Amino acid sequence: MKYSTSQESLRGGIVSDEVKPQITIELLVPIDKYLQAGVHIGTHICTKFAEPFVYRIRSDGVYILDVRKIDERLRIAGKFLAGFEPVKIAVVSARLYGRKPVEKMCKYLQCKPYTGRFLPGTFTNPTLKWYFEPDVVVLTDPRADSQALKEAAEIGIPVVGFIDTDNKTEFIDLAIPGNNKGRKSLALLYWILTRQVLRERGIIPQNAELPESPSEFETPI
Repeated sequence: MKYSTSQESLRGGIVSDEVKPQITIELLVPIDKYLQAGVHIGTHICTKFAEPFVYRIRSDGVYILDVRKIDERLRIAGKFLAGFEPVKIAVVSARLYGRKPVEKMCKYLQCKPYTGRFLPGTFTNPTLKWYFEPDVVVLTDPRADSQALKEAAEIGIPVVGFIDTDNKTEFIDLAIPGNNKGRKSLALLYWILTRQVLRERGIIPQNAELPESPSEFETPI
């Protein structure tokens, strides 16, 4: 799907088309699908780490993320994760709405899901029976998944993390902007990332879809 828009500053001030030409970007899913899932809806807080991904500030003070940058980072993350052995990828979500998306992603990619409370020492204490040493970690929310983030940083494992406007990116090696609190948003983000990794690995063609829709990645209410 092609998305045509004018250039804007990092803080979202739209630059006149008389100054900047229109640009056209091929998105991974139609723009309407991104917007309907609310992947671009941020919070009333914006950290300095999230500023480069912000499109504008709504009249009610909510920061809106740039869909193009969300899409771009999903592409990059898909290519990056495709380079790792699937069984050595850990995907983490303490957030309720991230649990089913994580489980679905791990089913398709054959990676290791960690949903709910992350037990201390999982990545750092070899004496524990549940110890696991991943080569890369994917986080749903750096704040909610802070224990996993801390342990990954401690042992030098690269981290891919979804970040909202209120998140910091310390110890995150590859940040993917997006609404990491919404049920539909997390389902779509993980659905796209899963599909992208499979495409990058050559398991499915570049124009192929998953057998399940994004709605089937949603955590039941």
